[in-house]
Amino acid sequence: MQVIKEYVQRWYESGLDPDEYICHRKQGNLVEIEEADTGRRRMVLTFCTNDVLGLVQSPAVKQAAIDAILQFGTSNSSTSVLSGRIDLHRQLEDEISAFKHLGHTQLFLNAWMAMQALMDAFCHQAIPVPGFQNTRETLIMTDVLNHGCIVSAIANAGTRSGKLFGHSPAVRVRAYRHCDMEDFARKLKRYAKPGDRILVVSDAVFSMDGDIAPLPDMIDIMSKYEDTTLVMDEAHASGSIGATGRGIYEHFGILPQDALDKGVTPLIMTTFSKFGASVGAAISSPVAELKPLLNVSPSSIGTCSLAPPLTAAALEAVRQVRQHPELVQRLHDNTRYLRNRLAENDFLAIGETNVLPVLLPPDLNPKDFARLLVANHGIWVSPIWYIAKPRLRITANALHTREEMDRLVAAMVAVREEMSYKPAATISA
Repeated sequence: MQVIKEYVQRWYESGLDPDEYICHRKQGNLVEIEEADTGRRRMVLTFCTNDVLGLVQSPAVKQAAIDAILQFGTSNSSTSVLSGRIDLHRQLEDEISAFKHLGHTQLFLNAWMAMQALMDAFCHQAIPVPGFQNTRETLIMTDVLNHGCIVSAIANAGTRSGKLFGHSPAVRVRAYRHCDMEDFARKLKRYAKPGDRILVVSDAVFSMDGDIAPLPDMIDIMSKYEDTTLVMDEAHASGSIGATGRGIYEHFGILPQDALDKGVTPLIMTTFSKFGASVGAAISSPVAELKPLLNVSPSSIGTCSLAPPLTAAALEAVRQVRQHPELVQRLHDNTRYLRNRLAENDFLAIGETNVLPVLLPPDLNPKDFARLLVANHGIWVSPIWYIAKPRLRITANALHTREEMDRLVAAMVAVREEMSYKPAATISA
């Protein structure tokens, strides 16, 4: 462990470690936080929560979780395929299937496990079956900026959750430039071989850049190849884009059936930690036969099923979204307003969604910037300085008022001045 000790010590000395805050209570977007190092407490206005529709504190959602505890207890204490499947699981899967316009859905504890299960099921099936042999290789294409859960899963796609199976054909993984459809088409043509099973995986909304994958173009390019499957990770798209929050297909005015009509099989991963007021994930498919393979994947069969209160909270949250599309419209309105206010004050917010990454000049340390926002202005945002290009990662949600968004922008202007920086537009004027 000496290497670990020395590394972390140097990590601390270099200022790369994140500041830690402990939450004590929440009321809307007001949060009481404690600085882990000092123990100091303060109330702050948060712009770093992924509770995009504000349903975490919905009375209906909280009551659903309470009712589930009273009926089933706090845990299922078993895997889904043994004795851990409850009626709430079936209801949530049916609700997600209807929400995403895909007929078959399987639940998981989180997105990392869902993606690994999908690679296991798609690339390696389950166990050798008498009379069946697959000799077709798999080509996986991935956007270079995909989320870590995708990167981890495809890195292990050559094996079934790390276990070698002699009956599984080779899996090849190739990356294409971020949302670059010319590069995607060129590399697909270069690397696809006759007989390949082609699997393309992409974030729908990219979590660090806030932009949207060019879904229609992807479908058109893939339609030129036989037996292609397109996986959309809708972690930051569900509840956030599309007129009623259904995600990337609705955003572009199409349905998963449109992909099927062009010979592309659509799969969607939904997560519940953003719009769903809970945790967990789901894979939805038009192919019924995929679900049993997902259900017996190592990340399903070796893990306790989604706990009753978490399942119930996600179920009620999805129902709230379907019943109240005005929540999604409010989020869209707030996103537009905040993006406009930031631009008016010479802040560069990239992307186009409620994830607003604000790129700072190289001489402004985002960690220092965020510290001053908390300490001097009671505003909490997420600084990013080691997993992507330095930025402030701001998230708008449906509960934010215009006064709160104005307060954020005013605080950012003040901190910029406190750090003795003036934007180029101001200097040239």
